[in-house]
Amino acid sequence: MMKITLPFVTNLICACLVMCENAASESGTFSIDYKNDCFLKDGRPFQYISGSIHYFRIPRFYWKDRLLKMYMTGLNAVQIYVPWNFHEAMPGVYNFSGDRDLEHFLDLANQTGLYVILRPGPYICAEWEMGGPEPFLGTTGAGRNQPWAGANTLHGAHTHTHTDTITGPTLSQATYRVYFGLWEEPGASGRNPCGLLGGLPAWLLQNPDIMLRSTDPDYLQAVDSWLAVLLPKVRPWLYSEGGNILSVQVENEYGSYFTCDYNYLRHLHNLFRVFLGEDTVLFTTDGNTDKEMACGTLQGLYATIDFGTDTNVSAAFDRQRRFEPRGPLVNSEFYAGWLDHWGDQHAQVDTNKVAGMLEEMLSMGANVNMYMFEGGTNFGYWNGADHDTRYRPVVTSYDYDAPLSEAGDPTDKLLAIKDIIKRFRAVPEGPMPPPTAKFAYGFVTLKKVGRMSSLLDILSPQGPILSPNLKTFEEMKRYYGYMLYRTKLPKMLHDKTPLISPLNGVHDRAYVSVNGVYQGLLERDTTLAVNVTGQQGDQLDIVVENMGRVNFGSKINDYKGLVSSLFLGSDVLTDWQIYSLDIDEVIASGWPHSGGLDLSLEPGSEAFDGPVFYMGTLEPMGLAWDTFLKLRGWTKGHVWINGVNLGRYWPQRGPQQTLFVPGPLLSGSQPNNITVLELERASADARVLFMDRAQLNSAAGGS
Repeated sequence: MMKITLPFVTNLICACLVMCENAASESGTFSIDYKNDCFLKDGRPFQYISGSIHYFRIPRFYWKDRLLKMYMTGLNAVQIYVPWNFHEAMPGVYNFSGDRDLEHFLDLANQTGLYVILRPGPYICAEWEMGGPEPFLGTTGAGRNQPWAGANTLHGAHTHTHTDTITGPTLSQATYRVYFGLWEEPGASGRNPCGLLGGLPAWLLQNPDIMLRSTDPDYLQAVDSWLAVLLPKVRPWLYSEGGNILSVQVENEYGSYFTCDYNYLRHLHNLFRVFLGEDTVLFTTDGNTDKEMACGTLQGLYATIDFGTDTNVSAAFDRQRRFEPRGPLVNSEFYAGWLDHWGDQHAQVDTNKVAGMLEEMLSMGANVNMYMFEGGTNFGYWNGADHDTRYRPVVTSYDYDAPLSEAGDPTDKLLAIKDIIKRFRAVPEGPMPPPTAKFAYGFVTLKKVGRMSSLLDILSPQGPILSPNLKTFEEMKRYYGYMLYRTKLPKMLHDKTPLISPLNGVHDRAYVSVNGVYQGLLERDTTLAVNVTGQQGDQLDIVVENMGRVNFGSKINDYKGLVSSLFLGSDVLTDWQIYSLDIDEVIASGWPHSGGLDLSLEPGSEAFDGPVFYMGTLEPMGLAWDTFLKLRGWTKGHVWINGVNLGRYWPQRGPQQTLFVPGPLLSGSQPNNITVLELERASADARVLFMDRAQLNSAAGGS
């Protein structure tokens, strides 16, 4: 399989790393100078200009490329989160391999000349879903090893690696796993994108009484166990230990959370000190309101603030000063872009405003981190949701209108930022690495595989759970994706009869069929009833989609599935068969391309509505470049390529119209398998299009 990096990029990376020193090669000191209101690095004043990048939203193959582009912009640091649920999907099972190799990412940043501002949680925000079992980002349908996890270590470069034996998949296995998601919710300032449980494992909800982000003993026990694994891995990378981590955040925007539990912050503070030492600079970050700063700060943790271009800089830093009278000014999240929800216009933040405010802050001597510098992609099921007046899921792309695009390409915003940075510090000489190669592979026609309801022997080999009452995803330990609920119509329906969720208990979208005939859908907050017809004893199937958890206020325990009773007319439906669907596992194993299906059973000329699988093949063309998949005329669903879950598409609602397909996922020499789960209705010609550019800003509206 070809691995496309472009000779130019390869040569530039090698030259840069030969000529440049690592960000840190021997131990030093990093501290706060309260007298002179600045940071000190090795006893000298230091100002960081940083950008946020999420290793968990970018294929490992591209980590090096993105970091180099950030370095060449003039940044001297990067800020990264560590999502707990990305590394501990099941209690006590830790995975730091492949796309989860945090230490490798830290090493690459170090080699590139970038310091690190680390934000290890345990809560991280980041619009990152609470978590769950993993769609496989590993083996292609044909069983080929996934190239994303290919070696990225530069030959001859010093590596700073501390690796333990981890229970779980490794790169030597045919399949390794990556699972993606997110969620968000606006803070009191109206610009805070955070949800309040981002990055926490969904298995915490197995305890229905748990009080998250508090001194609840059950929660603290889980936190302590996790941090006892994570923080010892982090310590060797501290600047004082010869690594490149300058400072470490404790919790994240805790002032936005309703508990305001100072004992919880004290517990974390003590824990971080035990594992990271007394001299490590620990800090907090909170939104630009007095309430958030009051509840999120604690003596012994340096208080920083976050705000965007709609804020008065002096007023914001005055607020930081009220809580931290002396020390450096720090904007830990300067919003250079913003996220998108399905059905909204594509968010954009004006480049001139970003550049102007950055210059203003730097001229004040402030330390600035731009959130995001590259957003990446919410592959798989990692997108989450906001809930203000209604439920609003976030799109698959986390492009964020950032200086580096979703595909890692430099933008005009990046060039404007670089021009500002030049006025304050020396910027590395040499050209900016170019965009990665893109290719328009063209149209591919797909064939129907079959209705989901007719494929349950494959998709749910363990069979259903029989229950008189409904069960949630969490009760079934199916934390993400889809489940199918099946029962019988209790009586003859001579007329159209409403199937009703009177307590708004569909979390989050339900696709209803009777005897395989699609009837319509139910949707959280918007569509609480759908009419059905049928005979007594007919089979009623309801496929429920988890669109991402909301974790704020009254919605804090956002269980998924059918979370309250369904009524058919005046009758409560009971006696359920509940199928937990192993869709990702089955597709990663090669199905449907290797499944020996007789596609003549599902002729392409027959129109199918409701959840239906389709398959096709992108023939090899001798190259494997980045591309973008467009499903024009399709309604809503999921796409897998070579067994990898690319995420959701929803062109009917927009604004996102294309899905990013990283080149290393493709093969230039073998057929590339495409699997689509269309939930409502496919395009008439069942074609999909591979384009050479993204289309993120075409809001279609409607449902």
